[in-house]
Amino acid sequence: MNDTEEQPTLILWDIDRTLLYVGDVDRQVYRETFAEVVGRSAEQLPARGTGVTMPLAIRSLLLENGVPEAMVPELLPLMVELLPKRLAGHADDLRSQGVLMPGAVAALQAVRRHKGWVPTAVTGNLKPNALLKLAAFNLNSYLDTDIGGYASDDVHRPALVGIAQKRAQAKHGTAFTRANTVIIGDSLEDVRTGLEGGASVLGVASGKTSAQELAAAGAHVVLDDLEDVQRLVDAVKSVTS
Repeated sequence: MNDTEEQPTLILWDIDRTLLYVGDVDRQVYRETFAEVVGRSAEQLPARGTGVTMPLAIRSLLLENGVPEAMVPELLPLMVELLPKRLAGHADDLRSQGVLMPGAVAALQAVRRHKGWVPTAVTGNLKPNALLKLAAFNLNSYLDTDIGGYASDDVHRPALVGIAQKRAQAKHGTAFTRANTVIIGDSLEDVRTGLEGGASVLGVASGKTSAQELAAAGAHVVLDDLEDVQRLVDAVKSVTS
């Protein structure tokens, strides 16, 4: 089957540790935001590389640092609002401390130019944070970020698949279902997001989760990284054929 005959396919890219890695910038932003809202330093920070949505990470941050649960409904929205502002203040740090994951640009380019494929993002980031990270590495042009799914939309990450599918359908006039939707990500949460949300899963062992762990969790195809572009393209075709 050639490109012109293939069905439209929605490609949902994870961002952190799949396309790029921002080092300790996210953790510094959590520290600053917690200190401003709570009035003291955080002793415990969210675990790295889990893929959970930012509001859930903030909730854990508050509770694990001794904030009474009764105060969480008041403080959590304040932190969600402040977090993107704090990250914007670290735009230079994103560029200087962050790195692109191996093969990310070539992989994005290949997906973007493939006829019928619609690339966007499904990520645990709030949308403003996702856009800031992509802009820091000049990746915006490879994704239609308007139709993505973000933690700003729903704290339950599997729900973001359906949100992106509906947005893509409204824009392109094509129904996107599990049969023609693929999520590409590095974490167990990416695998769960696809399996529960309604997408095939391409695991990439570029984060803190091994290829074996991604496969055991149910990823349909697992890649060591994004450097073999043809293998990535073939994998997308294989799970949507």
